[in-house]
Amino acid sequence: MKKGWSRFASVCQKNLNMKKIENRILSIMEENSDSPISVELLFNALGLNKPSDYKKLNKAVDSLVRQDYLERVKKGIVKMTGKSRPVKKGSSDIIEGVFSSNRSGVGFVKVEGFDTDIKIPPRKVGLALDSDLVKVKLQPEDGHSRIQGKVIEVISRGRNFYVGTLIQHTKNTYYIVSDDKSARVNFFVEPENIKSASHNDKVTFKMLSWKDSRALPEAEILEVLGKKGSNDAEVLSILAENQMINTFADDVIRYVENIPLEIPENEEDRRIDLRTEDIFTIDPEDAKDFDDALSIKVLDNGNYYLGVHIADVTYYLEPDSILDVEAVNRATSVYLVDRVIPMLPEKLSNGVCSLRPNEDKLTFSCFMEISEKGELIDYSIQETIINSRYRFTYEKAQEVIDKKNGPYADSLQVLASMTAMLTKKRFREGALDFDSPEPKFVLDKNGKPLDVKIKERLDSHRLVEECMLMANKTVASHVEVLRENSGKKKQKDLYPFLYRIHDKPDIDKLRNIKEMIGTLGIKFMEGSSNTVSVKAINNMLQEVKKTKLRYTINELLLRSMAKAVYSPENIGHYGLGFKNYTHFTSPIRRYPDVIVHNTIKKYKNNKVGYSYSELKKLGQHCSDREKEAVSAERDSIKLKQVEFLSGKIGEVFDGMISGVTDKGLYVILNDIYCEGMVPVRELNDDYYIYDQSRHCLSGRHKGKEYQLGKDIRVKVVHTDLSRRLIDFVLAS
Repeated sequence: MKKGWSRFASVCQKNLNMKKIENRILSIMEENSDSPISVELLFNALGLNKPSDYKKLNKAVDSLVRQDYLERVKKGIVKMTGKSRPVKKGSSDIIEGVFSSNRSGVGFVKVEGFDTDIKIPPRKVGLALDSDLVKVKLQPEDGHSRIQGKVIEVISRGRNFYVGTLIQHTKNTYYIVSDDKSARVNFFVEPENIKSASHNDKVTFKMLSWKDSRALPEAEILEVLGKKGSNDAEVLSILAENQMINTFADDVIRYVENIPLEIPENEEDRRIDLRTEDIFTIDPEDAKDFDDALSIKVLDNGNYYLGVHIADVTYYLEPDSILDVEAVNRATSVYLVDRVIPMLPEKLSNGVCSLRPNEDKLTFSCFMEISEKGELIDYSIQETIINSRYRFTYEKAQEVIDKKNGPYADSLQVLASMTAMLTKKRFREGALDFDSPEPKFVLDKNGKPLDVKIKERLDSHRLVEECMLMANKTVASHVEVLRENSGKKKQKDLYPFLYRIHDKPDIDKLRNIKEMIGTLGIKFMEGSSNTVSVKAINNMLQEVKKTKLRYTINELLLRSMAKAVYSPENIGHYGLGFKNYTHFTSPIRRYPDVIVHNTIKKYKNNKVGYSYSELKKLGQHCSDREKEAVSAERDSIKLKQVEFLSGKIGEVFDGMISGVTDKGLYVILNDIYCEGMVPVRELNDDYYIYDQSRHCLSGRHKGKEYQLGKDIRVKVVHTDLSRRLIDFVLAS
């Protein structure tokens, strides 16, 4: 089910106008044009509950059948006929939107205000490439179920550069085969524009010109990434696909080299000196950029006094400097399997700003007095200077907690007790309890994966997480306090601030999950309500933990959620259950945290910070860059999984069916959590039919079934590093 369902529900509840119902049904059916849908499912999914509503819904369906938009498959079930509805009279047939395409060359244009994307047949995509802003002429009356169009103009290119493989066809003839995620066409390159590249090199390149869709566009190579198939080339290709670069420009490096390492005496004097306090860091074993440090005390009244000390990046990052512009553009560090692409050059990220042990560092600290019941009693946010006493890894911190002996054992015990209480309180009050696996690779010196495991989730991870959540929530609430004290709390332009927000989940995607886990005997979202409580979701997650599909359902649930984003418009954070939330604790690797630090400092000194409109623009940019970083990180994991199984061709593994489509079975291998596909063509012992409602493929003649969540044994037969694909067949 698609987004149209919830909007249709809203229309039906407010005003059951027949024409509106028909139009909304068509919008929904167009999104599910290949799937029959029952009228009963429509009724339940739309949150209707009156007999009169059911009659009106049936009347609208009957009308659409008479108009030949729908046909009845059998009693109570309808599907699209293929007839397209006309564009509304008076509406323009020329629209603008962002273009994307699939591997088959079919294009889609996302238009603001449209319920569905505009479909562009391959022969009508013109000169458009992914992410381009285009003009489209609507062509609805062509016998298709979905409104279609033709690209008539590329307004602006969405990418600064592309990535592909250089091929030398003849002595002086070169062309570039574009990667799937980069562009849908190949490019030709004049010999003078290939630079140092040679045959079969992975390269980044820019488009020079393209005037006719019947001819190849011309390109100029920008950078050689390495030979196709090599570790460096494939990893750097992932970055390029997501419009990221691995290195810093020379002028940025020169700027950073002039940043002094020593802390000026006048800066020490004006800050709160915490260098004699017991402060320590807890980070991954391979971490180098230490953003945060912790301190803890128990006060005479029994309350906890928590200090979260964050690297003061803004002291070194002068607004609008060449370094600041670079940091804004990157917006985030990118953590790939075998390397980190930092937001800030290494001298800052791993050196001057990093809270390394036994070094004086400038920090921005959030001090919080927390009651034994987890309530925030008091707080202050101060510029400080610290000297971290100890650098814990998560494993070492866990060892000290478990044995109750070792460096700063008393402090860790207090932190463990306090954060366990905070975790229980957070889930009790409405936070979601996700359980997503994170693969960990053992690599050789060349980056080749030797083994892959699932990272163990330790209590020490949760300890640090709760401290950071508490600080982020407190800093966000601080701005609300400023507004309350001003007497103008509701004015969004007063003390504008950058929040981390998270909207409610898509109810229709939750219904899809309901159908899926229903096949496992797990009840979820009973009745026809258009809302679902956090408690119901958490109860379902607890039930799913007892099944092999726990990680698959967690991933689907995450996808059903709206993406957390940065915005000055505070709607709260649904997943965490917080009314006010921001990102304050990682300014070395996230630019939104830099914005928050700057904002708090400005307000503390009664100065004007960012405007609301500036924060709106910056929030959107940072959210977009975060999305690209997540995509790159996932592609990096998939690349290493494919590379790992490339050395296992012919080997047999036990796994579980994690997804079922009409194209075949998705299978996750036990223990190593690598996912691949058994194409339906490989199920050659029968003719298999896809049963969407039961999430299975059923043999027509022999009755054999392959259903979601079932155990399966497969053999690795093919891998594709460039496309990051794994193919299985059934093991005999």
